[in-house]
Amino acid sequence: MFKKLAIIFVAVFGVLLAVPTMSPRLAPYFPSWIRPIPLGLDLKGGAQLLLEVDTDTMFQEKAAQLYEEVRSTLIDRDKGVIRFSNLRSADGVVSFVVRDADQVSAAKGRLKSVLGGGVDITSDAKTVKLSYSEKQKQEMVSDALSRSIEIVRRRIDALGTKEPSIQSQGGKYILVQLPGVDNPERIKELIGQTAKMTFHLVNENVTAEQLASGHAPAGTEFLPDMDSGGAVIPVYSRVEVSGESLKDAQAAYDNNQMPVVSMAFDAAGGRKFTRLTTEHVNERFAIVLDGKVLSAPVIREPIPGGKGQISGNFTLQSAKDLAVLLRSGALPAPLQVIEERTVGAGLGADTIATGKIGSAVGVLFVILFMIFAYRTFGLIADIVLLVNLAMIIGVSALLGATLTLPGIAGIVLTLGMAVDANILPFERIRDEVRAGVAPLRAVDLGFNRSVKTVMDGNLTNLICSLILFQFGAGPIRGFAVTLSIGVITTLFTCLMLSRVLIDWYMNGKNKKIGYIRNK
Repeated sequence: MFKKLAIIFVAVFGVLLAVPTMSPRLAPYFPSWIRPIPLGLDLKGGAQLLLEVDTDTMFQEKAAQLYEEVRSTLIDRDKGVIRFSNLRSADGVVSFVVRDADQVSAAKGRLKSVLGGGVDITSDAKTVKLSYSEKQKQEMVSDALSRSIEIVRRRIDALGTKEPSIQSQGGKYILVQLPGVDNPERIKELIGQTAKMTFHLVNENVTAEQLASGHAPAGTEFLPDMDSGGAVIPVYSRVEVSGESLKDAQAAYDNNQMPVVSMAFDAAGGRKFTRLTTEHVNERFAIVLDGKVLSAPVIREPIPGGKGQISGNFTLQSAKDLAVLLRSGALPAPLQVIEERTVGAGLGADTIATGKIGSAVGVLFVILFMIFAYRTFGLIADIVLLVNLAMIIGVSALLGATLTLPGIAGIVLTLGMAVDANILPFERIRDEVRAGVAPLRAVDLGFNRSVKTVMDGNLTNLICSLILFQFGAGPIRGFAVTLSIGVITTLFTCLMLSRVLIDWYMNGKNKKIGYIRNK
C-alpha cells in the first residue's frame, strides 16, 4: 500500500509542477522554485547572434607578450644580463641573436625555466627562436573560448536579460540566443568590446612636431582621445596598472553631479595604484580602454586605498555600460558578430497557437482511439498519458529547461512512445485471458512479461537522446532534453502508475475485461 501511495504522490507532484506553465495566472500562488517553463527564441521571439573568437588577433597579442617576456628575461640583472641583438617578432616567432656563442645554452635554459614547456625554443648557431607549440595554441583557443563564454554571460546577465542561452559551437564560435530582445544593437555593442583597460603615464616630452608627424619615440604610443575628435595622446607603452586588478566598478556621480565610474582594485592592484599616484604627483596618467584614452587626468595628490574614479563625457547609461564591462572583465580575444537573426514575437505566438491546435487534435484522436480499442483500460491509459504530458512539462520547468519547437517535437514523440508502452501490456493481458488465465492473474502476467520489451525500447531512445545532447547544439539539445525527460516519465507512468490505477479498478476481483473478445 505504501508503494502505491508513493507512486500517486510522485504523479501528483509532477502534475503540480506543470500548473504554473499550464495556467500562468496561478503561478504567484506557487513557491518561487516552481515557475513556468521559459519559452525559447523560436517561440517567444528575440535575437540570435553567432560570435567568432578572433584567434588571429589573440595570437598576435600573445606574440607581443612573448617578445616582452623574452626581453625582460634576457636583461634580468639579478640573474646576469645576456647580451643580445636583433630581437624581433614576425609571424608568431620571436628571434634574437646572442652576441657571445658561449651564452646560447644559458639563454635557452633561462627562457625555458621562465616560459615553461608551452614554448618551443630552438637555436641555430647564435640565433635563438621561440614560438608557441601547436598544443599550447590549441589550449589557448580552448581557454579563450570558455573564458569568453563566461564573460559574455556576465555582461548579458548584468543587463537583466532573462533566460539567455550562451553556448559554444564548433572550435571558436559562440551562439547567443536572447529571447524577448527585439533590439540587439546595445547587446552587440557590449559583447563586441574587448574591455581591456590599462593605466599608463603620459609622455609630456613629446613635441608638437612629433605629434604632427605621427612618429612616436621609442617606448611611446600615440593613442586616440575618446573625448576629442581625432586628437591623440602620447602615452608610455609600459603598463603601470592592469585592469585585471579591478575587483569592482559602479556608475556614480561626482561632486558636480556628473556621471562617473568609480572603481576599486584588489590588494595587489591597489598597491600599484597607490605607488603610481604617490611617485608621479603633478603628472598625467592615461586610462586606456581597448586602445583609446578614456581620460588623462593630472595626479594632484596620492590616492591611497586602491580606489579611484573615471570621468569623461559620460551619460548615466554609458557609465553603467562601462561599469558592466569592467566588472565582467576583459575578453581574452576580440569577438566578431558573423551572423545575426531576429525572430518576431508575432511569429512565435503564431507557432504556439498552431502548435496548441495540432497537439490538441492529436491528443484527442489518441484518447478516442484508446477508449474505443481498450474501453476502461483505454480510459486509464488516457489518464496516464495526460499525467505523463504534465510531468514532462513540470520536470522540464523544474530543471530550468527552455521550451523550443524541437522540444515540442520531443514531447509529441514521447507521447507516441507512451501510448505504445501502454498497448504492449494490454495486448499481453488479452493473450493471457484468451489462454484461459483469470483476469487478475492475466493483469500480473501482462505487465510482468511486457516490462522487458517496454524497457528495451525506451532505454534505446534514452541512449540516443543522450548522444544527441552530448554532441548536438542548439535545437538538437532542446529536442534531446525533452526526449530524455519523456522517456523517464513514460517508464514511470506506464509501468507503475498505470498498474496502480488498474489494480484499484480491479479491486482484487476477477472483473471482466471489456476490450477482450473471444476469437
